[in-house]
Amino acid sequence: MSPDPSADDRTSGQPPEEDLEALIGGSGIRRIHVMAWRDLEDPEAGGSELHLHEVTSRWADAGLEVCVRTSEVPGEPTTIMRDGVEVVRRAGRHQVFPRAVLSELLGRHGRRDALVEVWNGVPFLSPLWARGPRMVIQHHDHADMWPLVLSPGPARLGALLEHRLAPPWYRSTPVVTLSASSRDGLIEGLGHRPDGVHVVEPGVHPRFCPAGRRDPEPLVVSVGRLTASKRVDVLIRAFAEARDRVAGLHLEVIGDGPEETALRTLAADLGVGGAVAFRGRITDDELLDAYRRARLVASASISEGWGMTLTEAAACGTPAVATDIAGHRDAVIDGRSGLLATTDHQLADLLVKAVGSRWDQLSAGALTSATRFDWDRTATGAFRVLASTVPAP
Repeated sequence: MSPDPSADDRTSGQPPEEDLEALIGGSGIRRIHVMAWRDLEDPEAGGSELHLHEVTSRWADAGLEVCVRTSEVPGEPTTIMRDGVEVVRRAGRHQVFPRAVLSELLGRHGRRDALVEVWNGVPFLSPLWARGPRMVIQHHDHADMWPLVLSPGPARLGALLEHRLAPPWYRSTPVVTLSASSRDGLIEGLGHRPDGVHVVEPGVHPRFCPAGRRDPEPLVVSVGRLTASKRVDVLIRAFAEARDRVAGLHLEVIGDGPEETALRTLAADLGVGGAVAFRGRITDDELLDAYRRARLVASASISEGWGMTLTEAAACGTPAVATDIAGHRDAVIDGRSGLLATTDHQLADLLVKAVGSRWDQLSAGALTSATRFDWDRTATGAFRVLASTVPAP
């Protein structure tokens, strides 16, 4: 099954056929409401929230009115304006779903010309209650993640909702996903119609570019929430094995989360506590500096819609070693911009190869492959899908 034809322009690095303002002008859409689980400032925000911010801020800059409804962020205002986008943050992690739907039904956020639902595991079931133009942004199938984040009973219920109960209602709603492999997973795992799932690749911010010098000792960085699904424990074990073969190899773990204490203990037990730095949440400038100092970015994640940190690092000339999963396969060109491990056992060997004899080749390949990623193109491609749902006059 081939991706939607419009993906060809994006993956080839060519500009879209129409610019965003032209698409908006001919669409009849002026105000968009977006429903998402978490906000960009949420302590557990990740790639999904960054993607939504980059897309909606460009929509707003092009003249659209955009209101994003999410769950609350503890200690932060319930309503803010961010880069031209109104963000309403109310209700807790579970209550946000019924309360956001009720707010839309009661018109509390004003009129809308179109609705965008971000389906992040649990859906808002917009086809059951929303009329008019709409689309879904869905990064990947969460099948492998439910048992890692919930106890067996709730995990089975979540998987049942995502895979069996909700998908039939979305048959006529277009879905935007980030990669060809994620598209395949949504079609096979959730039964989405092939002609209804559209690939719109994410972008890379221009600030991610090479500069400065690499650390004198080889550095590997891991970037992301410290949760079970990211499997940083697997990466630390691989790192410990690779360090026996690469003098001076060290690891920086960037991000925080519930697994941090266990991961610190694991590093100490493996005898690499002094070679693993846990940096927690860091600023954008500090993240950029880490990508530029590192020789590799690495991920042992079990599920991703797209390896966004891998493409950010690639734009800095830093190749990746990652698990061979949907999302990573599209973010990393295996053997060119990084190396993908089909088994956990391979990770250590690939770290050794990528940080050593193959680094020059992979670094050049990473830098070249990253040139195709552009957030302006992403925002335009996503809006093109939404505009296609506007009824013909």
